[in-house]
Amino acid sequence: MGTFSVNIGVGHPSGEGDLTMVSAMVDTGATDTVIPSSLLASLHIETITQWLLYLADGSEGFWDAGQARIAYGGQEWICPVIFGEEDQYLMGATTLEAFKLMADPVGQQLVPVVPRARLF
Repeated sequence: MGTFSVNIGVGHPSGEGDLTMVSAMVDTGATDTVIPSSLLASLHIETITQWLLYLADGSEGFWDAGQARIAYGGQEWICPVIFGEEDQYLMGATTLEAFKLMADPVGQQLVPVVPRARLF
């Protein structure tokens, strides 16, 4: 699958302050969104926990995790984020699911998904 990037806003989960616009690579193989630790710190976003993560290169390690306000396509949601290294901007599957979007690798764009639900 080809990769592509989208512009997203990142901000404090309280809604205070401005959003910082970044270009994030859409990575459906990544569970959570990854934003550089330095940007999250500048937005006063704090670590909530550490998660054990398995990386694409086969390595594993503990990474700081928190929550950020993510904006895309006129919507905003509070999403889990991983405190990443510099120049590491990934939009992961949990953020895509929050926005009800899926990746169209041919058109290199995000497209809406109509969710299914069983109501009893």
